[in-house]
Amino acid sequence: MNIKAVTWLTLILAVLLSCSSEAGRINKANRNLGSRDNPIKMYFVPSLEAGKIVNSAEGIAAYLHQATGLQFKVAVPTSYAAVIEALGNYQADIAWLSTYAYILAKQKFDAEVKLMTVRNGLKSYRGQFVVRADSGIERIEDIAGKVIAYTDAASTSGYIYPSAILKQKGIAPQDYFFAGGHTQAILAVYSGRADVACTYWSPPDETGKPKDAREKLLETYPDIFSRISIIGYTDWIPNDTVTFRKHIPVEIRDRITGALLEFATIEQGRQTLKSLYDIDGLEPASDADYEIVRTTLRLLDMDPAKMMK
Repeated sequence: MNIKAVTWLTLILAVLLSCSSEAGRINKANRNLGSRDNPIKMYFVPSLEAGKIVNSAEGIAAYLHQATGLQFKVAVPTSYAAVIEALGNYQADIAWLSTYAYILAKQKFDAEVKLMTVRNGLKSYRGQFVVRADSGIERIEDIAGKVIAYTDAASTSGYIYPSAILKQKGIAPQDYFFAGGHTQAILAVYSGRADVACTYWSPPDETGKPKDAREKLLETYPDIFSRISIIGYTDWIPNDTVTFRKHIPVEIRDRITGALLEFATIEQGRQTLKSLYDIDGLEPASDADYEIVRTTLRLLDMDPAKMMK
């Protein structure tokens, strides 16, 4: 047997072994899925304080169990990237993903979005740049030479879109770091660790009360709105998602999707979703709803494949 033939045989065997290994992982992930031995694993991104997210997550899981008869287990990993990887290696079956995190999960692991969140009747939101009100920083251009607290490297409003604006405008900060969440980024500015924070923004409610990321800190920090000011916004972004891993049984996926849509219409569901990520409702969604984000990234020469490395 010549060298070329050996090479081809080696490649074929590698492909066969890879396919067999993947088939084994799929079979293991789907075997008795939804049972006590193999509960449906639902992960949430740590955009807010993890303990609060877990409380709401467990409420969602309890309702889904009652509505579908399936068993659920919830988790809040320490980063957006950990949630994405969990979808790819079958450790998570469902993930409540931010917009950019979904883009990455789709590209890397062929994850499937089924639902989009709604806030104040809108299916889109913006990022915001916030500073201390007495900082003297009044415009985005003033961020040059300052320290920025971003939320997470996979956060659309807390990193991707705002950093793209700075890149587009040629504005170079002195330094930046990832605070680990939206409220954490704002607190970094409040405490003086950073000059600027980038977080999500949603319109005020019908009473005029702000509903951006600062609102989550109001109870603990009553002066948050007067101490922390907004100096600029990003473009509009499609809202965050409820996303399923690839190869999840369609019947299970559809049962859960239907139950979540029903959950969003009842009082218990509305309260739980509001406490979770300030969600007012859920609507069906498809990958096409997020193509505008990919288009924006391409225009800014920000390739998701490269940014995942």
